[in-house]
Amino acid sequence: MHNQQPEAVKAGGPYYRVIAVHSRESYLCTYSEPVMDGSYIMFASNYGVDLGKALGTIKEPSEEELSQAVEIQRIATEHDIHTFQENLVKELDIFKVCKEHIEAHQLDMKLVSAHILTEESKVLFFFTAETRVDFRELVKDLVATFKKRIELRQIGVRDESRVVGGIAVCGRQYCCHSITDRLQPVSIKMAKEQNLSLNSMKISGPCGRLLCCLSYEYEYYKEEKRNYPNTGIRITFEDLQYKVIDSNILNKSVKLSSNEGGIIDVPIGHFYRDNDTGKWRISSLPESE
Repeated sequence: MHNQQPEAVKAGGPYYRVIAVHSRESYLCTYSEPVMDGSYIMFASNYGVDLGKALGTIKEPSEEELSQAVEIQRIATEHDIHTFQENLVKELDIFKVCKEHIEAHQLDMKLVSAHILTEESKVLFFFTAETRVDFRELVKDLVATFKKRIELRQIGVRDESRVVGGIAVCGRQYCCHSITDRLQPVSIKMAKEQNLSLNSMKISGPCGRLLCCLSYEYEYYKEEKRNYPNTGIRITFEDLQYKVIDSNILNKSVKLSSNEGGIIDVPIGHFYRDNDTGKWRISSLPESE
């Protein structure tokens, strides 16, 4: 198993955002000549020299990104692209053969994808597994079968979705596959903050983990809720007591229940904090109520 990382470069730029066509991982790359957006390039990925696509220029990369910047080898030729496309067909057979070897060795692992590096005599296999897998004998068989260097990479179920792609519950491509390769932590707290149903079927993606998009508006809801009265508090208005039972950030309203059993929606603009006590007050109720 070969596991060599590309050496970071510290050139003065220009810098480009590049995505590996197969693994869908993005990189900060540098090159001595201009690179047009959308053009295909050969670059030093985490697995070896491979085909990538330039997404655009990065004018002010962060220090962390600069420390991990890699080099573009050259603009991809028609031969490079043709080789990549030919390999896509070969990978179907390689994937099938590898699965057969996995079954023969009775290994508890799920093969996700196979990839032949465009410019190196190496085959990458990505797989998922519940625990660590001893695949040393498997690698020996694969080397003997394909006569190439073999690298097996264990990835998580979220990475599986990122690599393979698919259609999400919203009807669009998976965010992790089409928008970003940075898998941010997602917690149930994010769903609670946005008053979403905690039904796991509704807030989980096809990977079985919480939806990545739960994190997109979390900070907005967190900040905005500071301007709303907390659920459960009681507010007195004209000798009547009301209880806050819900807040709707999108509609900018607060749902109140009265002691008499009535429920009303009041725009957030009708609430204010008492300067002396800091408690929430109601300036007026909507006329329709």
